[in-house]
Amino acid sequence: MATGKKNTVGIVTDLVKPITDRMGLTLWDVRFEKEGSIWFLRVFIDKEEGVDITDCENVSRELSPILDEVDPIVQSYTLEVSSPGIGRDLRKKEHFEAFLGADIHVRLIRPVEGERDFVGTLTAFEEDAVTLLLDEDLEMTVLMNETSFVRLYEEIDMGGLK
Repeated sequence: MATGKKNTVGIVTDLVKPITDRMGLTLWDVRFEKEGSIWFLRVFIDKEEGVDITDCENVSRELSPILDEVDPIVQSYTLEVSSPGIGRDLRKKEHFEAFLGADIHVRLIRPVEGERDFVGTLTAFEEDAVTLLLDEDLEMTVLMNETSFVRLYEEIDMGGLK
């Protein structure tokens, strides 16, 4: 049953969005995740020419005292502000819309014909499904709840390193 209350991510999103807007940044995502015994509040920011450490510092310095004042998180946590990176997760409708026609990496929860990982061109997105072109004449549509992740795919040349 929905209570009408916002969760931690929703509250933090509301707090950080005016900051990123004012700084000319895009708020890519907010996550509140536990790794081992430590909680992380992760704020991902972006801009067309890419973010740098100064952008991350500026958002962190403005957001931190606001979080201290509003105190929306009961337990202790570590605040991280960063770029979503090259292989960024696509999680929201606007992420998929921005990268229609781009190469994506989809990892399934359960294998299909022995395979869990697929790379192809994002051709369509609906609220609950993503479609990718695997080769010239093979399209695959996957329900979002059947995926471990959907990420932007960039093949990186490691100069012969593996």
